[in-house]
Amino acid sequence: MQILIMRHGQAEATANSDAERALTEYGINEAAIMGKWLASKSITPSKIWVSPYLRAQQTYQTLAEYLPLSTQALAELVVTQSMITPSGSASQVRDLIDGELMSTPTETLLIVSHMPLVSYLVSEFTQQQFAPIFQTAGVAEIEYDVNTMLGELNGVVAPSDLG
Repeated sequence: MQILIMRHGQAEATANSDAERALTEYGINEAAIMGKWLASKSITPSKIWVSPYLRAQQTYQTLAEYLPLSTQALAELVVTQSMITPSGSASQVRDLIDGELMSTPTETLLIVSHMPLVSYLVSEFTQQQFAPIFQTAGVAEIEYDVNTMLGELNGVVAPSDLG
């Protein structure tokens, strides 16, 4: 199984609350670049988890324009996950994913979330001691063995790597 862990695009520095911070124009462009990259690699998520925070929702909506799925098909794949906010627990997210995989096999899971959680998730799934720092709209690719529950980090790609 493939797990793609994505940080949201660049967001405004301030808003009424952290959850309400919107993407900047630059952040929208970053999300579009990564959407095109996913499409160019023929990556089609079979399940998508998105943080409820505005900037993560906007990142997903922008990159979804480039995925080869209809709006209806995408709507069936997307789940707004309240536990994948900046202060979420990587071990709890992993437990949820492992539990879901037992009942519903998934080929590719895309998670759109925030620092520091995205870094901790990479460490959690790959059992590595380090947690990589993500650029905005960066995506980590993990090959995850559902039988051994161990993953291998194939790399982290950011919009600056592609342009």
